[in-house]
Amino acid sequence: MEYVDPALEREEQLKLLQSYIGEAEDHMRKRDYQRALESYNLALEIEPSDKNCLVARSKCHLQLGDSKAALEDANSSLSEDDKYIKGLLQKAEALYQMGNFESALMYYHRGNKLRPELQDFRLGIQKAQEAIENSVGSPSVVTLEAIGDLSHFHKQDESKTKKAPRMGYSKPATKQQDDKKKRRQPKAEKSDKEKETTKQLLGELYADKIFLDKLLKDEDLTSMDTDSGNRIYDLVNQGIDYLDTRTEFWRQQKPMYARKREKDMAKGQRDKNKSKPSDPAKYVLKNLEEIDAALADGRPKEALKQAQKVLKTVEKWRDEDVPDKQEFLSNLHSSLGNAHLDMGKMGEALEHHRIDLQISKENDFEDGKSRALDNLGRVYARVGKFDQAIEHWKEKLPLVKSTLEATWLYHEIGRCHLELGNHSEAHDFGEKSLQAAQDAGDDVWQLNASVLIAQSEVKLGDLQDAIESFERAHEMATVQGDEPAQRAISKALEELNQKIVQGIRDGDNRRADDEEEGRGKEEQKEQSKEEKEPEKVEKEPEVPQETQAEQQEEQQPPEQQQEPAVVEETDQAKEVEDEVTGGDKDVPEESKKERRGSGSSSDSSKSSKSSKSSKSSKSSKSSKSSKSD
Repeated sequence: MEYVDPALEREEQLKLLQSYIGEAEDHMRKRDYQRALESYNLALEIEPSDKNCLVARSKCHLQLGDSKAALEDANSSLSEDDKYIKGLLQKAEALYQMGNFESALMYYHRGNKLRPELQDFRLGIQKAQEAIENSVGSPSVVTLEAIGDLSHFHKQDESKTKKAPRMGYSKPATKQQDDKKKRRQPKAEKSDKEKETTKQLLGELYADKIFLDKLLKDEDLTSMDTDSGNRIYDLVNQGIDYLDTRTEFWRQQKPMYARKREKDMAKGQRDKNKSKPSDPAKYVLKNLEEIDAALADGRPKEALKQAQKVLKTVEKWRDEDVPDKQEFLSNLHSSLGNAHLDMGKMGEALEHHRIDLQISKENDFEDGKSRALDNLGRVYARVGKFDQAIEHWKEKLPLVKSTLEATWLYHEIGRCHLELGNHSEAHDFGEKSLQAAQDAGDDVWQLNASVLIAQSEVKLGDLQDAIESFERAHEMATVQGDEPAQRAISKALEELNQKIVQGIRDGDNRRADDEEEGRGKEEQKEQSKEEKEPEKVEKEPEVPQETQAEQQEEQQPPEQQQEPAVVEETDQAKEVEDEVTGGDKDVPEESKKERRGSGSSSDSSKSSKSSKSSKSSKSSKSSKSSKSD
């Protein structure tokens, strides 16, 4: 026989031991407790007194439901050192799983005394005390009384005092008879109440118990005439026994009356908190985001329904439990108002936005107040109450926090003034909006403000300034590539130019009518003067026709003889000028004024000549008549 060095052999055994322990720990991490148990068994064959292996195998037994084997391994780990911490904890856990809560509590206290810093012992003490209270109730309310029928206990005492019968010879039984004796009698059928209790205790495992009971009643499957039937019978019984053990353990740990009490307490707590979620802020913010998304997607009905549901939930919360309740309510009323606004229900929208404003003012929510004033202004503008919209938006102005927000607000106030006919105010707010947009560097709002300024200038009658503003806005729209804006501005410019031309034509026509009316009035005055002069011609003596002709020739001045030719010449020049310039069309205002001034001077010269000729003729006539006399 070869010589084997004990040291080398021991070293090989330790290596093999570590290998088995490593495999077992790996199986434990994978929750494969059966394989872990097998590896620990191999390890303990090499080192039966290894305390760590004994404790680890005890844990495997607990996970597999074998609390007795777990307790045995825990006791073995304490055989050499009764203060071994891991062994004490494992023994307490095994006793607890067996339903021996008092002994478990004792070992939890013993371990906590040795290592008070370990949390496992403190938790064990707490759960053991709760299990004891659940099983027997609080010591202050439990009283033991010797009342009722105690005959059952008396019979037990009598049976203990009876002598055991003598054992005589009996005929050996066959194997089949032995198997029949091994098989236990089926248990009595449980009542409906007991079944319900078992169902509540087992929970999801109750279906497995029903299945195993059916298998046990299947005589073909569990026939005792075959080895397979006997094995199936044994396995089914093992499963049923395990479930019965678990049922009894859970019954002791937390009886049904304790479960009912906890259920009632939980229900009362839910009623107290009014279904308050664990994180109220997260719950409300998540729903507000979904509501805003629904409004942005054009689904106001869905947003309204969700907001109403969340509002009812939040209203049930108590202020002391949820400090931010008022802020949540304010935001929800704002969302409800916006949903009603998108649906065209202006009355409901105003109501919710007013509630939002009231809550924000009462709780000094600056952001909520700004939001509510903004929304109220939008609703009033939609219904045509522009003065109230201006009032709310002006109240919002001190709360503005950015130049871009100021740009929009100035623009909307200007639009309302434009609708009310306050054109100067509209122009001023348009200028403010343009300046704020330039400060913010926002091209789109610069375009909008320029259009507002141009429209105000049109209403004010500053047509040339309006053209410049429209042209500036058109350049912005071109740079931004906004084709609809370009078309709208071009159309406005065309209409504005047509308006200017039409105004010039109407002015020329009015001036021409005024001049014609003036000439008519002068002619009427001259006729009335001639009618009032005395008819001196009738009193003059008769003169021969030749002498009268000579007198007339002498009395007629040379200017009067050439006057018809001058008038004819002036009319022809005017006709040529009209043909070249096209009349008054497209002629600047200054040239028209100059032309109107020259015409009036020619008329005055004509009238002066006629007056002079009439005076000279009258004087000559009077002189001649005097001579003839």
